[in-house]
This record gives sequence, structure tokens and C-alpha cells, in this order.
Amino acid sequence: MSNTFFALVLTLIAGLSTGVGGLVVLFSKVSNTKFLSVCLSFSAGVMLYIAFGEILLEAFETLEYMHDEVGYLIATVAFFGGILVMAIIDKFVPHDDKVAEFMESAPLDENQEDLKKGRELKRTGIMSAIAIAVHNFPEGIITFMAAVHDPALGIAIAIAIIIHNIPEALAMASPIYFATGSKAKAFFISLGAGMVQPLGALVAWFLLQNVYEGIGTLFGITFAAVAGIMVFVAMHQLLPAARKFGKHHMVMKWLFLGMGVMALSLVALEFVL
Repeated sequence: MSNTFFALVLTLIAGLSTGVGGLVVLFSKVSNTKFLSVCLSFSAGVMLYIAFGEILLEAFETLEYMHDEVGYLIATVAFFGGILVMAIIDKFVPHDDKVAEFMESAPLDENQEDLKKGRELKRTGIMSAIAIAVHNFPEGIITFMAAVHDPALGIAIAIAIIIHNIPEALAMASPIYFATGSKAKAFFISLGAGMVQPLGALVAWFLLQNVYEGIGTLFGITFAAVAGIMVFVAMHQLLPAARKFGKHHMVMKWLFLGMGVMALSLVALEFVL
């Protein structure tokens, strides 16, 4: 029971991190594309390391009670299944490619505002919010399930999600602010998209309450699938966006730094928990 409560709180904290991205719009110069590139690159490094260095390995270990080759096959299929699911989601709820345009512009002046441009920017922000909300749902499920299964793993995944939620929320909140001139709207819409993660946690809690036999298999498949999801997000979304806003060498530097920080965090968690 205590693990369940801890998992719910951890998922809620991860979801609230999108509000931090909204706060950046309130208190910083959101047109700083170099800053956004650093955030995205660092986040991609965190996601890739946690996917390959922790979650996928955990999936193999969880399924090892089967014959080795069967468990390995199931984890591998689930890994690429996670990638496929995200590819389908990305196809039907794509991120808008016009982010670079409004990130390099200044907030619209109310006396000179072009209504058509304002509507386009607002639509960009809303579509980004929908896309991020859809992507956040499976992240809420895996954070909850991982924390119930292993609190240290749950914390590591939550850290990775928190780090990548912040630049995602920044890219979502910026066009809404530019289009409406309202920092409050930008903040609350970005925060609302993050609240889909606790919803995913509640769905995971319901599944765990009603699944008793084969729970180990469920955990293993879920871990492998989410490792695939994280790899897709890092490779298909975060890194290309980082390359748009920053130079290649800077992107690579912060990518590897993100991996290093995540690695050190996991080592530290082994000593603490």
C-alpha cells in the first residue's frame, strides 16, 4: 500500500513538472533558442541512457523466469512495439514543425498583431499541448508501475520524465503566450497537459488491482515497451528539435552530459535506496 501511495505521488510530481516549463515562459526570455536546444539535448541523453541502461535491462531481468530465449524474445518484441505505438501516435497527433519560427520571434505587440498569425500560433500551441498530453499518458503508466515494482527505478524514470517535460512544456507554452499575450493561459495549458500523467497512473493502479496472475510478465512487457517509447521520443522528437535550435557539437555535448548525469543519479540511488 505504501508503495502504491509513493508511486501515485511520484507520478503527480512528474506531471507537475510541465508547469515548470510554463513558469519559464513567465520568468525568462522564451526566444532564447540556445537555451531550448540545451534542454532538449540534455533531455535526450537522459532518456536514451535510462531506456537502454536501466529499463530495458529491468525488462530482461523481470522476464528471466521464463526460458531465457522466450523472455528475451518477448522483451525485444515489446521494445519495438513501444516504438511502433509512438510512431502511430506521432502520425495522428504530430508535433508542429513551426516551432522554430515563433521561438525566434518576439511577443506580438497588441497594436500591430496580425490576427492570422496569432491564430496560427495559438493553434500550434494547442496542437502541441494535445500531442504532449497523449505522449504523457503512457509515461504516467510506466512511472507508476515502475515505482510499485522498484522505488529506485521509479525515481530514476520520474527524473528522466521531469527533465524532458520541462523543454516540451516550454515549446508548448511559448506559442500560446505569443498568440494570446497571456502568460497565465500559457502556464495553465502546459500544466494541464502534464496532469494526464497522474491519469495514466490511475489506469495503471486499476490494472494492478485486477491482474494477479502473470503480474511479472505484465511488468516486463511494460518496461520493454516504455524503453522503446523513450528511445523514440529522444531520437525522433528531442534530438531533431535540438538540432534546429543549436549547433551539432553543442547538441552532442549536452546529449552526453545528460547521459552522464543520469548514470550518476542511478549509481547514487543504489546507495541511498
